[in-house]
Amino acid sequence: MNFNNRDPVYVQVVRKFKEEIATGTIDPGEAIPSRRELANKLKINPNTAQRAYKEMEEQGLIHTEGNLPSKITKDEKVLESVRGELIEEAVDSFVASIHSINVPLDEIVGLIREKYTSGGDKHD
Repeated sequence: MNFNNRDPVYVQVVRKFKEEIATGTIDPGEAIPSRRELANKLKINPNTAQRAYKEMEEQGLIHTEGNLPSKITKDEKVLESVRGELIEEAVDSFVASIHSINVPLDEIVGLIREKYTSGGDKHD
């Protein structure tokens, strides 16, 4: 995982888990690495891993029972909201970047349709 310098590392870890949940890389109910294992794997401070897990628990993304491994939620509403959140963030970012160059909406929609149906391949 490559970290950027803009966002706190724990926020980036949470986002990575959200992306993996949304894409099905991690299944609902699946056990995830312990905080220590994650810290070692990502080469981050264990306190950062702890903070990421705490944030994910507060958001309902994971749950931990006693000394058992933390698991991804099976709550459909939470899982749908993760996907919706990521889509909205991507659209917001795209709109902000394209808005500054004053591209007409019809042209944007046409380009999106073309790129999306071609699988995102570049047409040179």
